[in-house]
Amino acid sequence: MKHLKYSLRLGLLLLLIVVACSSGDEMETMQEQEQEEVNTGTNYDISNILSKFDGTGLSYQVNGNTVTFTTADLPNHTSPYWDTSNPLYEAYNGTNVNWNQNPGSIGAQNIVFTITLNPEEATNKEATPMGPIGISRNGVVFFNQYAAGGSPLAREIDTFDQWLGHPAMTTYHYHIEPVYLTEQFGNDAFLGLLADGFPVYGPIENGVTITNSDLDAYHGHTSVTPDFPEGIYHYHITGEDPYLNGNGFFGTPGNISR
Repeated sequence: MKHLKYSLRLGLLLLLIVVACSSGDEMETMQEQEQEEVNTGTNYDISNILSKFDGTGLSYQVNGNTVTFTTADLPNHTSPYWDTSNPLYEAYNGTNVNWNQNPGSIGAQNIVFTITLNPEEATNKEATPMGPIGISRNGVVFFNQYAAGGSPLAREIDTFDQWLGHPAMTTYHYHIEPVYLTEQFGNDAFLGLLADGFPVYGPIENGVTITNSDLDAYHGHTSVTPDFPEGIYHYHITGEDPYLNGNGFFGTPGNISR
C-alpha cells in the first residue's frame, strides 16, 4: 500500500511538472508570437493619422486604398526666406554662428503625393530621389537626405533658418528635424509620411533619444507608437547624418508630381 501511495504521489508530481512546463512553453510561444506580430506585421493601415495633417494650402483625399496629398508647400512659421513684406518674415535668429542665407525664397508650389494607406516592406528597395520624398504634417515637404551630387548636408546646414528648413529656388523643405513641429507637438510626435506610406517620428521614443544605431539601413525600425499601439515600421529623425532616411525607401513609394 505504501508503495502504491508513493507511486501515485510520484505520478501526480510528474504530471504537475509536465503541465507546468507545457504552460511555460505555451506562454513563451504566445509571447514570441506577440513579439513577432509587432516586429513583422504587414497589415498596416495609416488612415488614423490623416487627421493630423493641417497646413496652409494643404489638402488630402482618400481614394480606395490610397490618399492623395496636394500641398502648396508653404510653411506656417516664420523664416528669413519669406519676402520681407510677408507677415511671417523674420530675420534669422537661430543659434548657428556660421549661418548664411541662400539665394532662394519661399514660393507657392503644387506638389502632389499619391501614397498607399497600407504600406508594406518592398521586395526591391528603391533609392530616394533628389527633391521631395515625403510630406510633413504642416504640408512642408521632406527632401532627400543628401545635397546635389550625393554629398552630406554639411554646407547646406549653414543655410537652414531658425526652424531648420530652407528653400531650393522657391521650394521650401526640411532635410532634418523640423523643430517648429517638434516644439509644437513634442520630440516623440508623428511628423509626417514618406512617399512609401510609412510614418516619420521625432528623435525621442519612450523617453529615450534615438540614434542611428537603433535604426536599420533605411533609418527606421518597427515598434509600438502612440498612434499605432499594435506596432508599425516607421522612420525617425535623428541628430546625425543621414538624419531622416538612409539607403532608400523601406516600402514602395507612390507617385510624386510637381
